[in-house]
Amino acid sequence: MTHEPTSAVTERTKYPFAEIEPEREKAWEEAGVFKKFLEVEGPKSYVLEMFPYPSGRLHMGHVRVYTIGDVLARYRRMKGMRVLHPMGFDAFGLPAENAAIQRGIPAVEWTRENMARTREAFNRLGCSFNWDLEVVTCDPDYYRWGQWLFIKFFEKGLAYRKNTQVNWCETCATVLANEQVIDGRCWRCDEPVTQKTREGWFLRITAYAEELLQELENLKGWPERVVHMQRNWIGKSIGCEIDFIVASGPRAGEKVTVFTTRADTLFGCTFVTLAPEHPMVRKMVAGTSKEAEVAAFINEVAREDLAQRGSETAEKKGLALDIEMTNPINGENVPAFIANYVLMGYGTGAIMCVPGHDERDFAFAKEYGLPIREVILPPGKDAPTEEMEAAYTEPGTMANSGEFDGLSTEEGKTGVAEALEKQGNGKRTANYRLRDWGISRQRYWGMPIPMVYCDSCGVVPVREEDLPVELPAKMGPPVAGESPLAGVVEWVRTPCPKCGKPSRRETDTADTFFDSSWYFMRYCDPKNDKAVFDSEILDSLTPVDSYVGGPEHAVLHLLYARFFQKAVRDLGLTRHGEPFNNLITQGMVCKETQSCPNEECEKCGCLYPEEVEDGRCRACGTAIAPGPSVKMSKSKHNVVEPETLFRGYGSDTARLYILFSAPIEKDVDWSDESVAGCSRLLDRIYRLVLPNRESVRAWMAKRELPGGLEGAHKDIHRATHALIQKVTGDIADRLQFNTAIAAQMEYLNDLQRYVSGEGPDPRLVGEGLEALLCMLSPFAPHISEHLWQLCGGKGFLVERSWPGYDPDALIVDEIAIVVQVNGKVRANITVPRDASKEEVEAAALADGRVQKYTEGKTLRKAIVVPGKLINIVV
Repeated sequence: MTHEPTSAVTERTKYPFAEIEPEREKAWEEAGVFKKFLEVEGPKSYVLEMFPYPSGRLHMGHVRVYTIGDVLARYRRMKGMRVLHPMGFDAFGLPAENAAIQRGIPAVEWTRENMARTREAFNRLGCSFNWDLEVVTCDPDYYRWGQWLFIKFFEKGLAYRKNTQVNWCETCATVLANEQVIDGRCWRCDEPVTQKTREGWFLRITAYAEELLQELENLKGWPERVVHMQRNWIGKSIGCEIDFIVASGPRAGEKVTVFTTRADTLFGCTFVTLAPEHPMVRKMVAGTSKEAEVAAFINEVAREDLAQRGSETAEKKGLALDIEMTNPINGENVPAFIANYVLMGYGTGAIMCVPGHDERDFAFAKEYGLPIREVILPPGKDAPTEEMEAAYTEPGTMANSGEFDGLSTEEGKTGVAEALEKQGNGKRTANYRLRDWGISRQRYWGMPIPMVYCDSCGVVPVREEDLPVELPAKMGPPVAGESPLAGVVEWVRTPCPKCGKPSRRETDTADTFFDSSWYFMRYCDPKNDKAVFDSEILDSLTPVDSYVGGPEHAVLHLLYARFFQKAVRDLGLTRHGEPFNNLITQGMVCKETQSCPNEECEKCGCLYPEEVEDGRCRACGTAIAPGPSVKMSKSKHNVVEPETLFRGYGSDTARLYILFSAPIEKDVDWSDESVAGCSRLLDRIYRLVLPNRESVRAWMAKRELPGGLEGAHKDIHRATHALIQKVTGDIADRLQFNTAIAAQMEYLNDLQRYVSGEGPDPRLVGEGLEALLCMLSPFAPHISEHLWQLCGGKGFLVERSWPGYDPDALIVDEIAIVVQVNGKVRANITVPRDASKEEVEAAALADGRVQKYTEGKTLRKAIVVPGKLINIVV
């Protein structure tokens, strides 16, 4: 391939990305450059981006995630680090299953076609992935070891089966974990979630609740908002479990345990409320006149939004059980209720209700005419009030509480808890909001759970030598409320691993978050067919040093991965207890929506960009007003496909734009003008390097600088080393890629002025252009690599050492000084760096701007702060 000769370079010359970028990608692939990143002897650096679901197309959000990671991987390789930068696919899941049903093809076929397209898009973007380390979760070679881990968890009691109320998405026809219910809706389809009683498999994540909470303090490289979200989700509360005794009804004499953080208010309890799902509820009314009414109420509440039930503003609905319970602290019998605002997911599913000191209890008591008793007095109040107008929820002094009267709130918590412990009716304890992770899914396209049900032996794990339990080639006919696997009779039937008798397989598959909770471990040793991984290899490459992904996974994936890491550690497979040292969460990519206001036209509505011409709807001609800037989404019709940028501007422009437009953690507001601006920047670099490539070639051959640099020559030499210092710090220390690119833009202007000025030295031009190409290469690797080759660079630029800067070159001869007159800034002057106090004072007084404020006045004193300012007092 030929490129424009130096003599033909003009102001209109453009970077020929359509030719050069595919050429560079082919050269990298043929040389296996990115596979060599691990061959370096330097310190290890594990750079990882959250792997994608293979939908077949990258979107701009993907481009942002993977270019952030790629900048780090390329930079650290040039810094001499041993870089692990793998990629794979989170390939199981509902979309593939639905697509297979709609298209009448196997899910694996649809998935693999999409993976091929996504790999091609990644390569087009110039991502430096080592594809030899690829992990694909739907490959039996991968999920074999996921099944092996499940069996090990089962043997340690971390995996178990139970019958419980679960979150059920009718649209997806599957169970959801608590973390997958967002504001009462399914995390995937956004449809309402209901409650359903079902047996399923759980992972005992609560066994690690305290460690998961405590080790958040050590995650110094994580954004505080993510740490805060995890801390709140784990939700530790220090309180007391108190046993109330059922005083009447079929279960008289049995106990119901409540959890409270306010044991000091126990004397103010005037009723007890249970969650409708509490296992004691139906038992306490069995055979009574309330049985049918209670059953109807339970069914009604089960249809309510779970998150809304627990909110402060939700309607409080309850039902009296016509049962009394005995308060153990004073022997008083109080009525029992069930209510929609009490949840089984918190505490014990039963609460002592103190309406005088809890706002929800107060509202409930008012609604149902229940007593309200004041037992905590605000500061300055001497006696309780008979009629309270609102609940008092702050600390105070105990009253109406027998021997505990006069104690402070904190003293009362301890005193009441100690008294209950002596009686044997309570104990101090910690409670967590975190619930065990329900992983059973009623889907075909997922990891088969490797368990067998035998009438003689019970629940039995599949033998390790029989793993993997592979999915059948085709899913079976629909089975109401069950996985499609239940309809594959020949697959379901299997001999018991223990006794050999006819048994049946588990037909639920595992939550896809199970697969993504340990993939980063398998990347370290993906070809191992003897073990899940080699522990020594794993420990030499982990923890992950930089993990890039969206904050939407703050609770879902990240919490599960932390649990897996600890569970795998306790299996003796690794010494590390946390998976990710540093977490980088990027903002969204947003674009204005467009919609047509013509309600009469059936074709109109939200519009794709190609449906708008000159600001008008193509269908009806109505003027279109831009809508708000929101996250790019196909449903919002505001998507910009990366392929469009690749075709129109090249992938380097796409990378440069998405990195320059905003700091990593901030949202990017899409701008077509800025995209074009980034393209013009690359054109300018291309036009500057081509006619000066012999200068770069000569510089790299000898690396000799001219002596006695002065004036413009010294300035450009200083600017070159300042650029290296700035970009190095922005990548390595500050993660400010946008300012690193801005510094290169500014330097380009300086270098162009120097080249077009009087007598530029080719050695300084060569030094400057080499530095610029090195600084640009992590951000725009194709053009940098191409120009490097044209300039005679040996090998590949990504394998070159990152340049260092000379601190002596950064020293400036003159510095700027702020001049104040009577404390007000009047001018800025430039003086020699080593100027004396007298010289600074003389320069300031000689400045015409200063003289306007000192003329005709008496100089009383001059205060000089060396290197910063002078204040002239007149």
